[in-house]
Amino acid sequence: MQHLLRRKIAVGFFVMSCAFAPQFSHAQETEINLPDHDYRAVRFGINVGANRSHYNFGHHPLFLNQDSINVIESLNSTGINLAWLVNFNLNNHFDIRTYPLSLVFTEKAFQYHLKHPNTVEGEDSLMTKKVQGITLAFPIQLKFSSDRIANFKVYMMGGLKVEYDMAANAGAKNAESLFKLKRFDYGVEAGIGFHIYFPVFVLTPELKVGWGLNNVHSRDPALKFSNTIDKINARTISLSLTVE
Repeated sequence: MQHLLRRKIAVGFFVMSCAFAPQFSHAQETEINLPDHDYRAVRFGINVGANRSHYNFGHHPLFLNQDSINVIESLNSTGINLAWLVNFNLNNHFDIRTYPLSLVFTEKAFQYHLKHPNTVEGEDSLMTKKVQGITLAFPIQLKFSSDRIANFKVYMMGGLKVEYDMAANAGAKNAESLFKLKRFDYGVEAGIGFHIYFPVFVLTPELKVGWGLNNVHSRDPALKFSNTIDKINARTISLSLTVE
């Protein structure tokens, strides 16, 4: 399921590339826009994008010893990203990037197949439980760029990130909660993108994949839908546009 999702996003990224192809197809005949842009020591930009995210999780040993939940699945969901980019130029090919203000809105979901649903409490044989996320992220990335060809440049990037989920409920005492999540997470991310130079700005489409390394599950043995899950790690694929 996840490989099909990644394939769809990759195809979308390729289609976007083709859509902008006329901007640089006649490179030698095109006027060079913003020739000094890449030599600035510090550059700023606004980033807007969409993401597809889910939780990668493991079953707790209790899952095998109970008969109320047959199957647990993590579903993909769509969210948005809003960020302010700060880029530090190191040389012609390397940059350090960060996003001092970066908000990520997600809505991950778990789907449960129940063998004996409690109809009194409104349960069904197929239950979907959603998890809202409002995350303040702080990534630091190293970017490697190709040489500029007229008004076009390709790059790859990788880095680390720290995240704080303002909607996490690890401290909640409500026994009816689905499960409890920790507020802090950290992980790695990698991506590809390209710069398109226009007369007054630079447009940057980017495809990025993120892996959360911290176990964000605050397991509560008293919660029916939480005690059968062990570790939870976030996974995200995002497609964004940056204007510098």
